[in-house]
Amino acid sequence: MKDIEKLNQTITEFYDKMSSWEQSVVKETGYSLAQTHTIEVLGIHGALRMKELAQKLGITTGTLTVQVDKLVSLNLVERCAHPEDGRSTVIKLTDAGDKIHRQHNQLHLDLMNDLTRHVDPEQATVLLACLEKMNQEF
Repeated sequence: MKDIEKLNQTITEFYDKMSSWEQSVVKETGYSLAQTHTIEVLGIHGALRMKELAQKLGITTGTLTVQVDKLVSLNLVERCAHPEDGRSTVIKLTDAGDKIHRQHNQLHLDLMNDLTRHVDPEQATVLLACLEKMNQEF
């Protein structure tokens, strides 16, 4: 089997397993996967304009508007004036949203620790560099 085929199969298998894990973890919270991903992006990047947030999530601003409305009603995010441009608004996590982000992020960190417990530091560095390069291609 060619290396590229094996890489494709391995990444696909990892994606499927990670997606299944994510679905099961999120299911326990009572929030949707889309809501959790929105909280996750805001937790990582901080307050963002709608267009920026939509781009990071890979969805349209129209779809995001519905999502943000739900999260606002749940008191997990809020719309605020942009700190440098009063005509613009940003979406940011509330304290409750930040708490959910920290809890979910800890689950990810625990998983990564489990998955990489037999990976030596040099391999982890190479893996990180490869994944960063691949992410830049999207």
